[in-house]
Parts: sequence; C-alpha cells; structure tokens
Amino acid sequence: MDIRVKFLGAAKTVTGSKYLLEIDQYKLLIDCGLFQGVKDLRLKNWEPFPVEPSLIDAVVLTHAHLDHSGYLPRLYKEGYQGPIYCTAATEDLLDVLLRDSAKLQEEEAAYAKKKGYSVHKDPKPLYDSKDVELVFPAIQSYEFRQPVKINEAITVTFYNAGHILGAAIVEVLVKGQHQTKKIIFSGDLGRYDDAILYDPEPVSEADILFIESTYGNRKNPLQEPVERLAEIINRTCERKGCLLIPAFAVGRTQAMLYYLKEVLDRQLIPEMNIFMDSPMAITATGLYRKHHIYHRLTDRDFREDESFMTLRKHLHIVRSAADSIALNEIRSNAIILSASGMMNGGRILHHLFHRLPRESDTLLLVGYQAEGTRGKRIMDGEKTVRVFGQPIPVACKVEFFEGLSAHADQDELVRWLEGFQSSPKRTFCVHGEEQCSEEFAALIRQKFSWNVDVPSFMERVDLFQGI
Repeated sequence: MDIRVKFLGAAKTVTGSKYLLEIDQYKLLIDCGLFQGVKDLRLKNWEPFPVEPSLIDAVVLTHAHLDHSGYLPRLYKEGYQGPIYCTAATEDLLDVLLRDSAKLQEEEAAYAKKKGYSVHKDPKPLYDSKDVELVFPAIQSYEFRQPVKINEAITVTFYNAGHILGAAIVEVLVKGQHQTKKIIFSGDLGRYDDAILYDPEPVSEADILFIESTYGNRKNPLQEPVERLAEIINRTCERKGCLLIPAFAVGRTQAMLYYLKEVLDRQLIPEMNIFMDSPMAITATGLYRKHHIYHRLTDRDFREDESFMTLRKHLHIVRSAADSIALNEIRSNAIILSASGMMNGGRILHHLFHRLPRESDTLLLVGYQAEGTRGKRIMDGEKTVRVFGQPIPVACKVEFFEGLSAHADQDELVRWLEGFQSSPKRTFCVHGEEQCSEEFAALIRQKFSWNVDVPSFMERVDLFQGI
C-alpha cells in the first residue's frame, strides 16, 4: 500500500485548508476550505478543482470555519457525491455557516450587479443556497474519541482541538498489509486556559504530523481581558462614542459576550446597551447549550434564550436588517458586535461604512486578521479602506486585542508538540503565512530535531510505499 499527500490549500498561506491523502487508489480529502484574503488567493476558488471531484471518495473536516469547510457546496456542485465526516457540533455549525456563506455571496453578486462595480456584466456567486442543500444529507457526525471506520484500511478518530465548538484534531489510522501508520492533522489548535473551551487534547505519537502555524512565529500571551476591555470601553465613553467589535460568529462573539458580562458584573464600565448584530452568531450561540460537553460553561451561564450569557437587560438581539441599519443612528454609549471578524462580508460592512469616519467611535479587533482582508489593512494603519466600492476614511480609534485570538500562539504550539513521546517521521508546517511557517519549522528543528518541511501549494509528497 502506498500513501501520498497533495497540498491543495493552506500551504504557505493561512487559508483554503485542503489536503488530499491518496491511499493507494482511495482519495481522502482532509478539510475543504475556501480561500479568503488577497485577490490572488480568492481567485483560486474559481479555478477548476485540482482533482476531479467525482473521483474523491470521502471528506473529513477538522472544524466548521469557512477556511476549512466553505468550499464544500462548490465541490458538490462540481460532481462530488461522497460522505463528509466531522464532529456533531461541527455538523450543526455547518448548517449555520454554509447557509450564511451562500446568502452573502448571493447578496454580494446582486449588489455588485446593481452598482456596476464588478468586472463581470452578470456577476454570479461561487455557489448559491441550492448548492448548499446538497451538502447536508452527506454529513456523518461523531463525538470525540469515537473511531470511525471509513473502509477496511482507514479509521478516523476526532480529538478535541479547542479553537471553536467541535473543532478536532484528526487521527487517520491506515492499516496496510505489513504495517499500520498513524497520520495526525492538528487542525486549528485553540488556546490553553481559555475561559470557555477546553485545552487542546495531547497526542503522544504520529508517523506523519501536519501542524498548523498561524502564530508559529509569534508569542501572543493571554492578557487579562477584563481590565483591558473595560479600559477601551471607558475611553470610548469619554469621547461619547460607540464601540464596534467585528467578531467571528462562532467563537469570538461568544468569548466577547463572556468578557462583557464580566466587566458589567464587576461594575468596571457604565450601564450601556450591547447589540449582538449577527444572525449567524445568534444561532451559533444557542448551540453552546446543546453541545455542553465541548466547553467549560455551566447552566448558570445560560439564560433561556439565545442571549447566551446572563447579560440580562444589557443585551439586545438584532434580528432584522432594518434594525441593524437603525444602529447606525446611535451615537454614544453602545457596544455593537457584528460579523464577519475579518470584515470581508456580513452586516459589519454597513457599520464600518458609517463608523470608520467617526472620531468618537472605536473599532476593536479581537481575532486573527489574514493578509488581504479589510481587518489586516486597518490593523496595518491604512487611512482609507473601500466599503461597498467606496473609499472610507479610517478616522475612528482602532484598538487591537491580540490576546483574544482563538489560535494557539508559538509557546502553546510548542507545548502541544511536547506531548509527543516520540518523533514523527515527517512533520509538515501548514496553515500559516510563509514566514510564520518557515520560522516555526526552524524552531521545531532546533528544539526537537524533527524532520520538518514547509510544503508549497500543489506540492505532492510520497509518505509511505509498500506498507
């Protein structure tokens, strides 16, 4: 039996996660993510898939974020007909994220056509809501540590990765005629001592390891978020402005609600209204109650509705588009959470349109900002960004709270690697910008003396022959 891997995404970049394992003639795709960020990467979503989709036998997902799952509807649209294996929480989140992804693409294509800022006369979405419906019947979901027999030779097991609800480290066990090999995909590893999610589960051995390197060259210590958040809010109130927080609907929104509850309970900020303006986040937040085994929260943390944390009178759920637009009239003493976290789509766009020019307002970035996104451009200090095709001045106060990222930093990645009792035969640093991956690979070589590679997009590597 021969085993090969082809890197179809998240190789020297932090997006488009896709790894094709070829186990003899069996083709197993680990993750099926969208390319996001810079235009050159986004255009890859429109290119013919590097492998005929109908020839792929199965897909395994580490988690539900779109850079790991968002290409699925397109894959089915192009002819894939096989199963999707994931955790139970990931299945529920896919129902939210993929529907929202299609809706946003449909709306963006329609708006581009209406305003005439697309290079295409009749712009189309990458996929639409009908394509998304092809995905759900194929999903087979399981709990952590439950072995899933894909075929006679391949067994997959999911282990807790932290990061977001249901995120998994994927173990692929391949039984050959002479040997059994263990291949580990870290997926996106979460943080240790997170307020909501459990620590990433340790792994003691692997023949082949694929390790993420989003923060592979950076230390990003967990700061004391409550005092820092209170300071930012109070300074905004002094300017008689509002605080706008772009947050991923799954993960960061729930974390921010948790910390906002803390600053209010400890009376560190004035009484004020908090608006959760993301339909996807509203639905995703309710899943924390359903999947209680995935996180540290207890029944005392929940209310009997989707407001999630006991924020009582302070939290307002914004459901309709009209109510979302009405928030732009609020001038002071309010906090608005809206998606998407990197500000490339969603309701956050009209908030940016109105609030970036306001000197009294604050924009608080609380998650990773990939190259080519509005979030990264604002974080890098650009004074003007385009929203709805128009240049918008960035006059508001911009704050960046790096310690709230959902990704393990360099020290935490090393801590997870220290759980291995023996060296993998080969390790691949993936899911990181090129410099991050290269520097992390060098650190692993220095600290562990492992055989480490940083693969390139479309590179194909022989892992085993004749096992």
